Amino acid sequence: MNPCPDVIALLGPTASGKTGLALQLAKHFPLEIISVDSALVYQQMDIGTAKPTATEMAACPHHLINIINPLQTYSAAQFQHDANRLIDEIHARNRIPLLVGGTMLYYKALLEGLSELPQADATLRIQLDEEAQLHGWPAMHAKLVELDPATAARLNPNDSQRIHRALEICLLSGKPMSELIAHKKPTGKHFQLLALGLVPAERPWLHQRIAQRFDSMLQQGFLDELSQLRKLYSTLNPHLPSMRCVGYRQAWEFQNGQCSYDEFIAKGLAATRQLAKRQLTWMRSLDLITINAQQTGLAEQLCQAVDSYLAGKPFPAGLRFEGNY
Repeated sequence: MNPCPDVIALLGPTASGKTGLALQLAKHFPLEIISVDSALVYQQMDIGTAKPTATEMAACPHHLINIINPLQTYSAAQFQHDANRLIDEIHARNRIPLLVGGTMLYYKALLEGLSELPQADATLRIQLDEEAQLHGWPAMHAKLVELDPATAARLNPNDSQRIHRALEICLLSGKPMSELIAHKKPTGKHFQLLALGLVPAERPWLHQRIAQRFDSMLQQGFLDELSQLRKLYSTLNPHLPSMRCVGYRQAWEFQNGQCSYDEFIAKGLAATRQLAKRQLTWMRSLDLITINAQQTGLAEQLCQAVDSYLAGKPFPAGLRFEGNY
């Protein structure tokens, strides 16, 4: 028999249907949702982050959504601390925490602990951005090869966000990031976990959902949302973590006249597909029970499977997805 899980996790790439499934589970079990999403922490960034609606959040308690403004930052270390606190508080209410999201770094931080990495430095970030604008991200990747070949080897030369952070860590600490992350703090995880991974059996299915959702965001007023944010926060700039969220960076470029509307659409879709690809790569390294996101009648089957597991039975083999993703 499996021990009854103290925590359930539902992870998956962007647009894979996590929110809908989580709400279906919450109808059947005494759950509270802890968001594992680095974009949903921001207030007033609702459309471009595909944030659950007010009605959806009212249907079940949600945590770590709308907790900071777009000028502020939120780290994996903060998530680890907050999630552990929330897990204890939810247990004290005799309910089950449900971790839902796609920020795999947050999830790994909770389960495996964190390395001692230097905090972000705004001045250095701007300097690196200016250097990248001048020479391009492949050149910055080449610079990272010299400073930290192990980290550079696992990054795409155009993966600007991760190259940026790796260079920042190297320059601030004087040590390669790969050396620092090898020394993690013990996590002190104190719960049983049922970890589920929602994956597409066919990548084109996910790409189609990404395109449909991006179009829906535009129809809901995504560009107006960004315009309002720029008016509300006079110091908002594209170097802030909030504006590095997929879609917002590309929308900022369009509003600044750096690309056409069609180019904005193409860049936004490409960036979202790349995010999904990175999330799936992360998921392959995690210990998850993978489930086909395209499966017919998935919500009902998943509720039955979780019910069976909570009763101390093995998770049903028929719901497991063993294919490539």
